[in-house]
Amino acid sequence: MMTDLDTLATALYVKVDDALKASPELAPWRPAVGIAPTLSDAEVVTLAVMAALLGYTSERRWLRRAGRDFRHLFPYLPQQSGYNKRVRAASVLVTHMIRLLARDTALWSDDVWVVDSTPVGCGCSRETAKRSDLAGWAEYGYCASHSRYFWGLRLHLVCTLGGLPILFALTGAKADERETLRDMLDTAPEVAADHPGQTIIGDKNYFGREFEQDLTERHLDLLRPARKGEAERPGAHLFKPLRQTIESINQTFKGQLDLERHGGKSPAGVAVRVLTRVLALTAAIWLNDKTGQPIKRSLVAYDH
Repeated sequence: MMTDLDTLATALYVKVDDALKASPELAPWRPAVGIAPTLSDAEVVTLAVMAALLGYTSERRWLRRAGRDFRHLFPYLPQQSGYNKRVRAASVLVTHMIRLLARDTALWSDDVWVVDSTPVGCGCSRETAKRSDLAGWAEYGYCASHSRYFWGLRLHLVCTLGGLPILFALTGAKADERETLRDMLDTAPEVAADHPGQTIIGDKNYFGREFEQDLTERHLDLLRPARKGEAERPGAHLFKPLRQTIESINQTFKGQLDLERHGGKSPAGVAVRVLTRVLALTAAIWLNDKTGQPIKRSLVAYDH
C-alpha cells in the first residue's frame, strides 16, 4: 500500500464510514425528515483531517484548495459556513475515531506512556481576553518549557513513546496536571484496565504521595524526576532523553499541525479543531503502522 495523502484520505474515509454503520448514534444529530446532506459525515471528518495535515488554518482557503485539487475524492464541497457547522457537529465522531484508530495499531500495546501538557494559545491582546467567547475557560498561564506567559488553554496528552495519543483533554491554562490526568483515567477506565502494570513517565509537576498512591491503586507505575529536596528517584537516567521525546511530540502538533493557529473563536470551535489535529496525527501513525513504515510519527508523506 502507498503512503500518500490520497491513500490516507481513502483509508480514513472507509474506517469512519464503517464506524458510522456499526454505531449510527455517533452521527451528528439531524432532523428525521429533511434533505439528506450531499456530503457525508465520513467525508466531513476526512476533509478536516486533510486540512490539518496540509497546514490549512483558514477554512475558506482549504475549501478552495480542495475544490481545485481533490475533486476526485470529494465531488461536492459545501460553502465555508456549512462546512464549519458540519465539522463542529462531528466532535463526538472525531473523538471516537481517535480511540478506534489508536487501538488498531501495534503501538497501543506499548508498556510505557509519557504524560505532559502543552499550551494552546487563543489570543494575544487584553481585549480578546475580555471579550472572547472563550473567556472563563481560557485563562492566563505560564509555559515553563518556553519561559512565556500565554492566554488560552492546555492540551493534556498521554502518549506512547512513538507519539500515539492514548488519552487527551483540553483544559484551562491553570488546570492542575495531576487532577487532569486522574480525570482522563476516570473518563476512560477501560484504557488503564487494558494496560495493567503500565509505566507512566511525567515531569516534576506530577507529584504527591496521595496522587502516586492513587495511580498505584489503578495498577500504574509513575516515574518522574525528583523535586528539590527529594532523594533521587528510580529511572532518573531516563528522564533527560525522554524529555526530548515529549518535546518532539508536542512539536509535531505545533510545528507540523499548527496547533496554536487553530483559528477557533468559540469553545466548540476550538475543541473540534484541536480534536481534528489529534485525529490527524493518530491517522498518520495508524497508516504508517499498517504499511510498515520505519518512523510511525512521520507526516512527510501527507503534508503536501
